Amino acid sequence: MAIERGKRKARVGIVVSDKMDKTIVVKVDRLVKHPVYKKYIKRRVTCKAHDEQNLCGVGDKVLITETRPLSRDKRWRVREILEKNVIV
Repeated sequence: MAIERGKRKARVGIVVSDKMDKTIVVKVDRLVKHPVYKKYIKRRVTCKAHDEQNLCGVGDKVLITETRPLSRDKRWRVREILEKNVIV
């Protein structure tokens, strides 16, 4: 029986680079409400994620989940590919 180690963050993003071996760079967008003007602002962050079989390509929509540090920059792992090649 597997022991659950707390809640892990999950994010949906678009792959912007797959040039590294077993690693992809994912762009994650989120909308944040401005504290004064109450309009939504788009905030963007890029994460490096582990892709064991090198299945992801540029433009794919992926679900990534938080994990232990795998390297100096990698703290995310690809859970599943939601759509193939969103950007043509």
